[in-house]
Amino acid sequence: MTPSAGPPPARPWALLAELTHACPLHCGYCSNPLELTRRSRELSTGQWADVMRQAGELGVVHTHLSGGEPLLRRDLAEIVTAAEAAGIYTQLVTSGVGLSEARLAGLVRAGLKSVQLSVQHADPRASDRIAGRRSFAEKERAAELVRAAGLPLGLNVVLHRDNLDALDALVELGVAWGVDRVELANAQFYGWGLLNRAVLLPTREQLAGARETVERWRERLPGGPELVWVVPDYFDGVAKPCMGGWGAVSLTVAPDGTVLPCPAAAALPDLDPPNVRDHPLEWIWDHSRAFTRYRGTDWMPDPCRGCDRRDQDFGGCRCQAYALTGDAARTDPACSLSPDHEVIRALSEADPDGTARIRRRAPGRV
Repeated sequence: MTPSAGPPPARPWALLAELTHACPLHCGYCSNPLELTRRSRELSTGQWADVMRQAGELGVVHTHLSGGEPLLRRDLAEIVTAAEAAGIYTQLVTSGVGLSEARLAGLVRAGLKSVQLSVQHADPRASDRIAGRRSFAEKERAAELVRAAGLPLGLNVVLHRDNLDALDALVELGVAWGVDRVELANAQFYGWGLLNRAVLLPTREQLAGARETVERWRERLPGGPELVWVVPDYFDGVAKPCMGGWGAVSLTVAPDGTVLPCPAAAALPDLDPPNVRDHPLEWIWDHSRAFTRYRGTDWMPDPCRGCDRRDQDFGGCRCQAYALTGDAARTDPACSLSPDHEVIRALSEADPDGTARIRRRAPGRV
């Protein structure tokens, strides 16, 4: 389906720069694709600098420097410098593994503005087990370094069956580490997370208790840190907005230069995503099929087409619709009005599979 002619889309303001898929951790909930980009296929320093230049000209004002583990890029400071020159606010999204005082000082000199640090559990042994290697002590040290450098620090926790019951301790950890924000992000089932869904899915009772815990802590901590609860995909009967709308506010550049409307879109068949090696970002944003395919509302089937929420949830997540139905154009089954809602209801009401074993994402320097 080709979208009808109309005015050019609004300019994006956010960029997820996936600098590498290499990572020292082996988290089973990782949303990176099952086939990870090898280091030999990653964009060069100059190519990433050009991406930042083009992104700034396109209107982007904020970028997450992510991965994998972006600290594995020896040229990370040069990429930060390029983003700074383009007028883009940079946030480092990191496991903290490999962050030294000298490395952080270099990134700050280059223009780094803030850091988001991941943690898997408040208990060091449990955190190391979920991460697939010893890393908690390095995370704690990274938090100390970031606070000493005076940068804003956020803590990101991917929530699932194995750590939802530790929510009190996780919030206490954020307070103890002096973070400004704790993002409590219920696992999203893409990539390795989808592969391990049977192990990761929580129970309804766990989620209900976790919501109550978050509200209780918000009342206890009116002055911060900010607690952000990222709602689960499968349990509320409401479809979440897809990245603020497909091709509406943000874009993702993968390690090899592939440009996507969202990080998980690489899994969609026939999307034919463009690459910055072949096309400028402006053309990609305005004209590529990958970005225009589900932009707006003309593509929507019923019941989305006639729904008064179509401009709020945008039909839900295209990647989730494909993962659950095999058709990215169908209404997201997370919505209670979807003709496929029974698929997701069966998953959310099933007993957790206590016999399933976690499958780890590819380790190290892919």
